[in-house]
Amino acid sequence: MPIFDAIIGPIVSIIDKVVPDPATRDRAKLELIKLEGSQELEAIQARLAAIVAEANSPDPWTSRARPSFLYIMYVMILWSLPMGVIAAFRPATAQSIAAGMNAYLNGFPDSLYALFGTGYLGYTVARQWGKTVGTDK
Repeated sequence: MPIFDAIIGPIVSIIDKVVPDPATRDRAKLELIKLEGSQELEAIQARLAAIVAEANSPDPWTSRARPSFLYIMYVMILWSLPMGVIAAFRPATAQSIAAGMNAYLNGFPDSLYALFGTGYLGYTVARQWGKTVGTDK
């Protein structure tokens, strides 16, 4: 079925990479087959096409804005590993580091966090609007 491969093939390959449980993966593939002729599948394809187009964009603001934010979040989460080791050997030092980080982050005014959230949301909405209208590809 060439149509099946062209339409559902890319989505199935993403499912194969993302879903580790074989039973869940098979259920997801069956749902895709059920959706094959529906408008929901077309909507899923449009979203995936937008994600792929954004990732392949030569514009660094387009292709790296969200990944850069995620990298910052990964670093913040991974920082818990050395903090755990520090806490195991020097609990007072780990407590001081955590208190210092909390004090630093709480030192930013709420309006700055609101500005960041509004800017990030505005960027996302503007990108989606541009894709919808067809001015951004």
